[in-house]
Amino acid sequence: MRIAPVAYLASYFLSLLGNSVAAVALPLIVLQSTGSVLGAGILAAATAVPAVVAGLFMGVVIDRLNRRTSSVVTDLVSAASLAALPIVDLVTGLDIGWFILFGVIGSLGDVPGLTAREALLPAVVRYSGASSERLVGFREALGALALIVGPAAAGTLMAFLPGSAVIWLTAAASGAAALVTLLIPGRVGVITPRVDAAPEAGGWRMLRDGWRMLLRTPFLVVTTGLGLITVLVLAPLQGLILPVYVTLVGRPEMLGFVLSALAIGMLVGGTVFAVLGRRASRRVWLIVGLLGNAAGFVVIGTLASIEAVLVGAVIVGLCGGAFGSLIGVLMIERIPDDMRGRIMGTQNALTTGAPAAGFVAVALLTEHLGVEVAALLVISPWLIALVWGLSTPHLRNLERRPDGEEAGVVVGAEQ
Repeated sequence: MRIAPVAYLASYFLSLLGNSVAAVALPLIVLQSTGSVLGAGILAAATAVPAVVAGLFMGVVIDRLNRRTSSVVTDLVSAASLAALPIVDLVTGLDIGWFILFGVIGSLGDVPGLTAREALLPAVVRYSGASSERLVGFREALGALALIVGPAAAGTLMAFLPGSAVIWLTAAASGAAALVTLLIPGRVGVITPRVDAAPEAGGWRMLRDGWRMLLRTPFLVVTTGLGLITVLVLAPLQGLILPVYVTLVGRPEMLGFVLSALAIGMLVGGTVFAVLGRRASRRVWLIVGLLGNAAGFVVIGTLASIEAVLVGAVIVGLCGGAFGSLIGVLMIERIPDDMRGRIMGTQNALTTGAPAAGFVAVALLTEHLGVEVAALLVISPWLIALVWGLSTPHLRNLERRPDGEEAGVVVGAEQ
């Protein structure tokens, strides 16, 4: 096997691992350094907005630059923003303003970095000759592994090391991701323009063209909508419904097991798709993913018992890992190479920002109707997604074209 796919997967894992550790460690370090609970909340809010905005607008830059270069630069931005914190601490001391400043700078690399790396994958597939099913499946599995290892590593490191040392290690993970990405030949990241592409336009026109293709291509509208519904269901379940439930039943220690069960399920689901993805029709994978997610969410939403919630989490993880891998493969084939940054950047920005609105709504539902009713209402959008995904004609013919032509080049005209 060529070095490019191995380097790609390793850099993807390291980058997500760094972000996963930082998501847990930074709020704890803010509390240790400033003693302000409000400050930790302000930091989370202040970094979320720039991340969404950067995802929406930086796609134009990603569609102009070499994709490998974009991935390296965004990882270096994340590493530098983290490494600056202990340096400032040594020179002047840290207050909440410094955390917000470097948190905002780091957030400018998070969503664009994810987008750049996702946009690079089709080129790695072409260069290496590996199947897209295998690489996307392993990528989803490694993403789940980072979600398992990251929080555990953050908690362990914070227990034994000072906050500055944890920050240095987290920055090192992002820096290592950039270095590993450099093992991918530079020519792999060169953007391939469409045969019918217009001459290079200005930034605003490029942005408009990308959004126009996203909104006018039924396949992309459906898949983007399904992705949004997924995060609108899953994020409030993880971040609000389940913490409230395990607290009410007097089993708060089980929250970690439930979230681990979800991540382990995703790890297994992505791996299974990587190995078996080409042995069944894509329509079958789609149906299994949609029905399995629906079943898992219903089992969780009933809140029948801790054991039932654990089983539901495993089901959602398994089917979600396979379903996410399938969608990733379709994105490779159905988005024009010269528009991947803009389209995937918008999708990533929406799925990053959407949970915030979901949390507010679910908090109100939980407060006024109780956690049991709120849980059932939270999962109900996925039942809409199930009907939508199974009935839409735009997810019927999902097989690869015999001539290998990228469907995304003409998908707007055909679907």
